[in-house]
Amino acid sequence: MTKTRMLCAAALLALSAVGASAQILIGQTTGVTGSVAASVNETIGGAQLLIDSVNAQGGIHGEKIEILRMDDGFDVKRASENARVLIEDKKVLALFMSRGTPHSQAIIPWLDKYDVALIGPSTGAMVLHKPLQKHVFNVRATYQREAEKAVQHLLTIGLTRIAVVHVTDSFGTDALEGAMTGFAKGKAKPVVTIPADRDKPDYKVIVPAIKDANAQAVVWIGSGVAVVDGIKALRAGGSAAQVVTLSNNASSGFIKQLGDASKGVIVTQVFPNERSLGQPMVKEAQTLAQAKGQTELSPAMLEGFASAKVLVEALRRAGPKPTRAKMVAALEGLKGYDLGGGLEVSYSPQDHSGIDFADLSIISDGRFKR
Repeated sequence: MTKTRMLCAAALLALSAVGASAQILIGQTTGVTGSVAASVNETIGGAQLLIDSVNAQGGIHGEKIEILRMDDGFDVKRASENARVLIEDKKVLALFMSRGTPHSQAIIPWLDKYDVALIGPSTGAMVLHKPLQKHVFNVRATYQREAEKAVQHLLTIGLTRIAVVHVTDSFGTDALEGAMTGFAKGKAKPVVTIPADRDKPDYKVIVPAIKDANAQAVVWIGSGVAVVDGIKALRAGGSAAQVVTLSNNASSGFIKQLGDASKGVIVTQVFPNERSLGQPMVKEAQTLAQAKGQTELSPAMLEGFASAKVLVEALRRAGPKPTRAKMVAALEGLKGYDLGGGLEVSYSPQDHSGIDFADLSIISDGRFKR
């Protein structure tokens, strides 16, 4: 048995007691541990708010939903192998909320081989939108849209000397394209564009490059701890440049990791502000959270909650005893489904995009604010 398969077996052993009693099995491979664990666990918490509520009311068509969750540690190879185990061995009905662009790409061959839907991948990569991926059903807006809007915002407020730091993987390449669109529309160019390794960025190179360019702002395209450490290194290096990062880092855990370095950082968001209780979806999530004794939501929790709403609605429409094929058909027939407050999700055989919503939020004193 290979090391990878041993890891998968160990992860599933812990889930066996849960899976044995499940009636509707949904699989998830995601980085429960590793560099993105803080935001991943918040998305999981948000999704469980709805799933637990639905199960408490008897489930869907009399069957309860169980999530078989495997930790891939934000490793691409483990994500692919976990997907294989969940689909081939555990016979899950669908996959749900994978995390990461290359990680989600690695899952696609298994989806296509077995006609399994992936609902709400926690990535805004354009590669999952165009060309159409038959079995990927996006919920959140694209990274390109976020990055474009971030650059336009900075230019609008008079910050013209903008540096871009981007990870050297498919996520970084994708978001960089959106940022460059923002520059083009603003008739501007970045003062410096700096590639960074996803797992081990060289801050001794990155920080001096930003300072030497006399950057007023930095669009930092990366994930979790790597961005946290980068911002801290930037501040330690004496730079007061405004920092903007994307919604993959929009979590309370990300803010806590930043500590004092969080002040003034901007994070793009792809769902309404988590404190906008006049927004029906936010209010619904807040009510369920309070019933569990949780006092606050986070942007990451809202992403999980929204994706769970799409999953639950697809299960309802797939009917009693759903099959993999019925799930795909139910999703492709989902038109104008309102998550709450006019946030509509529509799919068709030609379009699996989600909500085209992007906003900006500033972190100050450890909290998200408008």
